[in-house]
Amino acid sequence: MKNGRLPYDQQDVDAIIAKLPWRVRWICWAAKLCAFLTRRSNGTVNRTLLSWVTPKLPATHTPNRGVYTRDAIIDPVTGVWVRLFIPVGEDERLPVVVYFHGGGFCLLSAAQQSYDIFCRRLAKRRRVVVLSVEYRLAPDHKFPAAYDDCFAALAWLNNADVYDYLPRNADLARCFLMGDSAGGNIVHHVGCRVAEGKEELGAVRVVGHVLIQPFFGGEERTPSEINLENVPLITVELTDWFWRAFLPEGASRDHPAANVSGPNCGDISAVELPPSLVVVGGVDILRDWQLRYAEYLKKMDEEVKLIFYEEGIHGFHTMPYALSSQFIDDLSNFFNEV
Repeated sequence: MKNGRLPYDQQDVDAIIAKLPWRVRWICWAAKLCAFLTRRSNGTVNRTLLSWVTPKLPATHTPNRGVYTRDAIIDPVTGVWVRLFIPVGEDERLPVVVYFHGGGFCLLSAAQQSYDIFCRRLAKRRRVVVLSVEYRLAPDHKFPAAYDDCFAALAWLNNADVYDYLPRNADLARCFLMGDSAGGNIVHHVGCRVAEGKEELGAVRVVGHVLIQPFFGGEERTPSEINLENVPLITVELTDWFWRAFLPEGASRDHPAANVSGPNCGDISAVELPPSLVVVGGVDILRDWQLRYAEYLKKMDEEVKLIFYEEGIHGFHTMPYALSSQFIDDLSNFFNEV
C-alpha cells in the first residue's frame, strides 16, 4: 500500500497502468474487446466467435518446459474434463493442486494459452501436480453447474483408475484448491462443501485454499467499483453481466453465490475450512469485495492469510511480467506452512 492507503484516485491508477509492459496492456485491451464482441444482446455468448479469437492449446504428452500434460474426461454426460500438468524428474511426493480458471463463469478454458502457461509454470516451479478443470459455462449452464462440476473433478481423484492419469508419487493427502476470479469464488463454495464432510472423498484431503482475486459481489457498490475507472481487463458493467448470466433467473447480486458474507449467506462458523490464502490486487475493481472476504473469514474464526499486490491488475498472475513470477515465489511459503 502507498503511504498506508489504498490507491483509490485515478492518478494513482493511471501511474500504475503506465508502468505496465506494453504486451500486458495489449493483452488486457484484447481481452476487453473479446468480452465485448462475444456477448450477444440476448444475454448469450457467441462461442463460435470466442473459439476463433481465443484458440485453445492441445495437451502435450512430450515434456515441454519440464512438464507434460494429459487430458481426462471425468464425466462423459456433462462433458467435464481436466488437464493434468505433471512435472518430470524427481520421485518425491508431489502435492496436487486442483485449479479452477476464471472468466466470470462464462468465458475462458483450462486449455486457454494463458492458463496452460500458468499451470505449467506452477507445476514446474512449485513441484506440484496441477489438475485444471474444464467446467461448464454460463449462461448455457447457470448456477450451480460450475460448483457441481468442480466438486466432481475433485471427487474424481478418489476413483480407482485415477492413477491411469496421475503419477504414482502424487500425494492425494495434500490437495490444494486454487482458482482465480470466478475460479476463486468456486474455491470458496467447493471448499465449504468439502469441509462440511457430507460426501465421501476417500484418500483425498484438502489442506489449503488459494483464492486469487476471487470474484465476489453484491448489490452494494464498493469504493473500488465506484472510483477505479479505466482499469485493465474488467469493468463494473461486465461483472454485472456475468452475474446475470450465472445466477438463477431473478436473483440479485446478494445471492449467496455472489455475496458470500451478505444478508442471504449461510453461517460457516461451524465449518472448519483449511487455511486460506487470499490474493488481492490494488488495481482491481473487485478489490474491496476480496478484502471483505478475508475479514469475513477472520470473523468466522477461519485461518486466513492475505497477500496484497499494490500494482496488481485483475488476472496479473497469468500475465507476462515480473509480478506474476513473484506470485509463484510467494506461493511457496503458503504451501510449506500447511
